[in-house]
Amino acid sequence: MSSRCPSARAARGLLALVVALGTTAFAADDDGRTLRVCADPANLPYSDRAERGFENRIARLVAAELGARLEYAWQPLGRGFVRKSLGSGACDVLVGVPAGLERVLTTRPYYRSGYVFVNRADAPRPLVSFDDGRLRELRIGVQLIGDDLAATPPGHALARRGAVERVVGYPVFGELPAAARAEADLAAGRLDAALLWGPQAGYFAASGPVRMRLTAARAPAGLAMPFTFAIAMAVRQEDRALQAQLDAVLARRAFDIAAILDDYGVPRWPLDDVASARADAAATRADAVPIGARP
Repeated sequence: MSSRCPSARAARGLLALVVALGTTAFAADDDGRTLRVCADPANLPYSDRAERGFENRIARLVAAELGARLEYAWQPLGRGFVRKSLGSGACDVLVGVPAGLERVLTTRPYYRSGYVFVNRADAPRPLVSFDDGRLRELRIGVQLIGDDLAATPPGHALARRGAVERVVGYPVFGELPAAARAEADLAAGRLDAALLWGPQAGYFAASGPVRMRLTAARAPAGLAMPFTFAIAMAVRQEDRALQAQLDAVLARRAFDIAAILDDYGVPRWPLDDVASARADAAATRADAVPIGARP
C-alpha cells in the first residue's frame, strides 16, 4: 500500500504518493486471535486482493509472529482512507503509513524510502540533480497527488527551477499506477527522465522491458521539504498494547522485513534517529507526503 506514497494536503496525497480495542490487542473469534488489516485491493507493489504485494507479505509475517490469523478488510486508497478503515472499526492495523501520521498511533518505522530520479540505463547523460542546466529542456515525468505539478516535493523542486513547461504529470489514479505509466513512457522514449516515489519506481523498473537506473533525488538548496520518509504501521490512538506488540515484532524480524523489501526492489535510506525525527516533523507540513501512504 504505501506506496502506496505525511502532511495536510500532502498527507492526503501520499495516502492517495497508505474498532476500539482498549487494552485488547486483537479481535477475538471462535478460532482464536485475528489481526485485521485494511489494505487497497489493487495497489501493487504494496497490496492486492491476491496478496502479492510487499505489504501483504509483511502483514503475513507479523500476524504469524503474533500467533494470529490474518484477515483483510479491503478499502480502496483515497480521500478519507483512515476514517473509513481504522476509524470505522473495519480493521486494527494499517501497513505502510508515514511515521508520525496524524490521527493515528504509529509504530517504530521499519524502513525509509524517498523520491528517485529514474533514467534509462543506456541514457548517455542521465538526469540526477535539480541543478542540471537541462531541466527546462527535458521531458520529465512526475506523479501527481493534487491538482498541480507542485503537489509532490519533486514537483515543487522543478517549479522552483522554472522547469514546468515540458514536465508531464501522471495522476495517481488510473488504469495503471502512475509510476508504471511514467516508466513505460520513459522506456518508449516519450520521456527523458522521471521523478518517482522509490518503492513504486524500483518495482516497475524491475519488470519493465528496458533496464532503468535509479538515483536518489536530493532537495535543491533552499527547499525546506523532505524527500525521504520513514514508513511505519498504524493503529488507533487508544491501541497502545497493539502498538507495543507490533514494535516488538518489527524489531525482532527486521532482517526478514528487509529481505522482503529487497525482493521488491524498494530503495532505502538509513533509519537513523536524527534524520528520522527531522523528516517526520517536516512531514506534518502540507505538500510533503510520498505517494502511497494514507491520510
